[in-house]
Amino acid sequence: MYKSSFGEPIMENLLKKHFLSQTSIAPLITFRIVFGALVCISTIRFMCLGWVKDHFIDAKMHFKYYGFEWVQVLPPFWMYFLHGLMLIAAAGIMLGAFYRVSAVVFFLCFTYIELIDLTYYLNHYYFVSIIAFLLIFVPANRLVSIDRWRDNSLKTNIVPAWTITIFKLQLAIVYIYAGLIKINYDWLFNALPLKIWLPAADNLPIIGWLMKYEITPYLFSWMGMLYDTTIIFWLIWSKSRPLAYLSVIIFHVLTGILFQIGVFPLVMIGATLIFFSATWHERIYNYFGNIFQTKYQLSSYKTNKYTLPFFCIYFAFQFLFPWRFLLYKGNMFWTEQGYRFGWRVMLMEKAGTATFYVKDGAIGREGEVLNSDFLAIHQEKQMAMQPDMILQYAHFLKNTYEQKGVAEPAVRAEVFVTLNGKPSKLLFDPNLDLTKIRDNWSEKTWLNDFDNK
Repeated sequence: MYKSSFGEPIMENLLKKHFLSQTSIAPLITFRIVFGALVCISTIRFMCLGWVKDHFIDAKMHFKYYGFEWVQVLPPFWMYFLHGLMLIAAAGIMLGAFYRVSAVVFFLCFTYIELIDLTYYLNHYYFVSIIAFLLIFVPANRLVSIDRWRDNSLKTNIVPAWTITIFKLQLAIVYIYAGLIKINYDWLFNALPLKIWLPAADNLPIIGWLMKYEITPYLFSWMGMLYDTTIIFWLIWSKSRPLAYLSVIIFHVLTGILFQIGVFPLVMIGATLIFFSATWHERIYNYFGNIFQTKYQLSSYKTNKYTLPFFCIYFAFQFLFPWRFLLYKGNMFWTEQGYRFGWRVMLMEKAGTATFYVKDGAIGREGEVLNSDFLAIHQEKQMAMQPDMILQYAHFLKNTYEQKGVAEPAVRAEVFVTLNGKPSKLLFDPNLDLTKIRDNWSEKTWLNDFDNK
């Protein structure tokens, strides 16, 4: 490896030089305010729609993330309390009030709530959780904040460059990985699943007429792939940044209208503002007062010596973890092994029907299970096409019927799944006793192979 005159590897030296260089705090302030405001809105929306009750309080069972089976739902009062606390913490992030505590509390509350039930996993919930985690480590309250108003010693208009770079890098991973996974035959050459989804949007105002053309899904598929894989580079380049950001707005507004994915489009529109120059952000704040002086003052924020190694490990994980699907055989969309936490956004149209049977081990009598007795509509829909959730449900049924007096219950299921409009087929042998199988990281050899034909 090439070394500098000081004996350090050149790449390591350049990394440290950028990592510790000083830059304006303005983009970080904007990021904090926008993110805090949007998660405030999202939390209020969640509570007003009654989802605390629907998702957590009324549910008879909760599907667990592997390794997080110990995360349990709280009693009703405490679930509402937790969401209220999360709202206060989100407001604290936005206003820069008791900022570090607010960031930690929001991260812990939000992540805990998302870990309660796998049914409601979404890429953008994962994104919010890790952004909240990263905010814990940065001094985003040093200006334009209540903390700064309370303690003048916090005031600074410069920060180490890494405090902004980590968010840019995280956004780059999200977009580029979302684009790379779209480089597959079904997405690009069969226009699936957009060929299934877009015709249903032909009644939308202004753009509805476009959805009637056969070529539209193909155009949207290719444009989506090219947008995701390249948008970060256009945002980095100052000359293309204005047009690139306009495309960010158009892209996320369009996806928000077409697919009804909550506040996530607004989160991405707001988050990508961090790519604008410090001067651009400073100009906005100076419009409301002379917040940024011509001459930078020295930052009082010191970077811990463990910070660079920590983030090297963190981003190594972020780079590598989405590729774990390569360790498994078969079609990832069919088995879903390595699918989650990989920024795979709206890549497939998948649905299933699952009929479960419980057999009394003593007398041999078998009966069909009415899934609606135990699961909400959304839970049943998600369970019926995801192997690990099917397995969890089978073990839940075993425990439930044991408590009802059924001796050594065996649980089997007929599960038919359709993927991207292809004819439905059995996910696994319907005579298989699912209670004999334990979920783990190993290959799910009990699943049938997926046939592309």
